[in-house]
Amino acid sequence: TAGWVLAAALLLRAHPGVLSERCTDEKSRRILAALCREYEGGVLVGDLCEDLCVGEKLLYQRCLYYERGKKVLQADWRGRPIILKSKEEAFSSFQPLGLLQDAADEGGQDFPEAELLLLVAGEVKNALGLELSGGSLGPLWPGRRGPRWRGQLASLWTLLQQEEFVLFSLLQDLSRHALPVLGSCGHFYAVEYLAAGSPRHRALFPLDGTTGAPRGGRGQAKAVSDMALSFLDMVSHFEDDFSHRLHLCDVKPENFAIRSDFTVVAIDVDMAFFEPKMREILEQNCTGDEDCNFFDCFSKCDLRVNKCGAERVNSNLQVICDKIFRHWFSSSLWSSALSFPLQRQLRQAVQECADPGRTARRPPRAAPDVFWKLRRLLRETQRELQEAEK
Repeated sequence: TAGWVLAAALLLRAHPGVLSERCTDEKSRRILAALCREYEGGVLVGDLCEDLCVGEKLLYQRCLYYERGKKVLQADWRGRPIILKSKEEAFSSFQPLGLLQDAADEGGQDFPEAELLLLVAGEVKNALGLELSGGSLGPLWPGRRGPRWRGQLASLWTLLQQEEFVLFSLLQDLSRHALPVLGSCGHFYAVEYLAAGSPRHRALFPLDGTTGAPRGGRGQAKAVSDMALSFLDMVSHFEDDFSHRLHLCDVKPENFAIRSDFTVVAIDVDMAFFEPKMREILEQNCTGDEDCNFFDCFSKCDLRVNKCGAERVNSNLQVICDKIFRHWFSSSLWSSALSFPLQRQLRQAVQECADPGRTARRPPRAAPDVFWKLRRLLRETQRELQEAEK
């Protein structure tokens, strides 16, 4: 029985879509119609509801995917392509706010603001593991009390139960490597539409919409070097620029996109965790190191106490080198675009980064010096490509 359970778990990890619903336009339209009925009934609100439900300025385009309850839809908002996301299909699927259930007054106008702030801070701690003061909760605060304050709080509460929404909202003005939240309606929130990466693309990411669309081998090599440098910038940013390190535990092309200026953007952060939450996730019971692997985030098993260490032993850079850079720098992409010595140095640096020491008793993180080595080699690559164009 244990063997079958393990096999099923491995199957779901490798192919999470096996339990996904079929993504259809008919069902997607029904979901949005139900959302609008609840908006019209005063159950939920949001700054996008009027455009979606009344003004017909937010128009459904197509279903992107359903996965384990999560719904991801593409829409057009006043001529701008966007994505509508929710962790659950129905508003009622989320845990309701107890204050609203217990309130005696109809409008809920007498909720003490301090109590609401505590509740919001508690949900952020539950979602991300972060202890935030009231002054840091601005992007998540419901705003001025009005006639639909009750629906406003109920809607906020469904959004706060979605870790990705909370993370994107808090990073809104702090990171160019994360999607900003454009608005919401009930439990659905909107983000910018960017074409995701895919293993089907030779360069992993579609390059047609990028500034100065690449032509020929050198053009594509230049685009890849720009993207690689942006990945390094993102690694450094997530490592050093917040109060806690941000760990990416599901690194694959589909979870990133490239802006027209080749900036890398994390578009799916369901498996991204700040250090306090990461330590909480990793510190589990174990009988071997394999029990301490949480997707792309690894820990070590202390067999003296059969407990996984709370500290991650690999790094974002290591996984990006393994799952993104290996594809780029071991391919024929560079064959006619770059000198052989520089190609060899890049391959060696990526190998050193992705696999810094199999024989070590404790697998090390990618050393800081390999980050700077990669950055130097990528700068040299850009210079060499520019000189070849002259």
